[in-house]
Amino acid sequence: MKLNRRVFLGGAAATAGAVAAPHVFAKGHGKPRVVVIGGGAGGATAARYLAKDSKGGLDVTLIEPTRSYYTCFFSNLYIGGFKELSSISHSYGTLASKYGINVVHDWAIGVDREKKMVSLAGGGMVPYDKLIISPGIDFVKGAVEGWDQSHQNKMPHAYKAGSQTELLKAQIMAMPAGGVFAMVAPPNPFRCPPGPYERISMVAHLLKQHNPTGKILVADPKPKFSKMALFQEGWTNRYEGMVDWVGPDFGGDKVSVDPHEMTVSIDGEVTKVDVCNVIPAMKAGRIAELAGVTEGNWAPVNAKDMSSKKDSNIHILGDAAAQGDMPKSGFAANSQAKVCANAIRGELTGSKVFPAKFSNTCWSLIDTDDGVKVGASYKATDEKIAKVSGFISKTGEDEATRANNFKESEGWYAGITKDMFG
Repeated sequence: MKLNRRVFLGGAAATAGAVAAPHVFAKGHGKPRVVVIGGGAGGATAARYLAKDSKGGLDVTLIEPTRSYYTCFFSNLYIGGFKELSSISHSYGTLASKYGINVVHDWAIGVDREKKMVSLAGGGMVPYDKLIISPGIDFVKGAVEGWDQSHQNKMPHAYKAGSQTELLKAQIMAMPAGGVFAMVAPPNPFRCPPGPYERISMVAHLLKQHNPTGKILVADPKPKFSKMALFQEGWTNRYEGMVDWVGPDFGGDKVSVDPHEMTVSIDGEVTKVDVCNVIPAMKAGRIAELAGVTEGNWAPVNAKDMSSKKDSNIHILGDAAAQGDMPKSGFAANSQAKVCANAIRGELTGSKVFPAKFSNTCWSLIDTDDGVKVGASYKATDEKIAKVSGFISKTGEDEATRANNFKESEGWYAGITKDMFG
């Protein structure tokens, strides 16, 4: 059975297993087939660009288990009270109805690279000529002593946006007066380098409004972090005495937790906490490992087209890719997706391929109208994606500049989600 727009739009009651047939697509239909696993900033963008730029010349399938995608970028602003959860939720309906993308809501559970076939949890098999894997992140097992994913409802990670984000905010709002919020920050490399520290700012903003005597304890295995001077300036100026950041010099790299007792131990000193946000060490989403394209925790790629160094017919985007100098961010994944889509379209249809260029900007909100940013441009070399130039906000900037940074970030969010989902 060919999964078409009618099937995708025709019944919310249809399960992924009911949609998937033994072969989702019949072979020999003529068009080159591109399958994309993962519908985030990398995968959704790549699918849309492949479909729109090939003008029907490619058969594009997007495999994504969720029907509503919550962006990790701006999820911290929901925690801080600046956004509604619904404002960061997006559907795949336009990709299917307007661009003709075959959207399959199911889990990809295996890749047969010899047969060029993706296995689905619902029993289906999807053939491909080119495969894009953009699965985001998973967590390294045992990264934080005392915690695993079975404890994520007691001590949320909230690093995959959606229900976890909602849960973490609810826990913060339920803290007793003067209670303690703790964060266990992750080691490098990880998704969105400024993300944990923007979250600290947003938690502080929320506590300042609803629980001004609350405290924040951060255990961090890293001696420095993205926008460190900017965040620490903001915490001092905006949330004086509220945030206690503990780096490795004082035991921030020697942490364990007890979800049952709700305690955090930092270098042997045990603290009772009311909320604990555990953000473990990360690795490429599981399907990249199952496809056999990872080395260690990440999937190495060629910078010019994001193709796997282990299989030229597979491309890896975004957080999962070991690509060089770019951070793991939504903007980066979106930028990589356009380069990848252009290269694949060129190879399969003979269209023009442009030299690979990449860019990234990351905005963070510290307080109301107090936004900071960091960014860079990059090029493809034989070894990696290499940084060409960069910029970062300065400490002591005036209020107008910071307010404009936040306004700029809102414009970017509207633009990138349109670029992803149409």
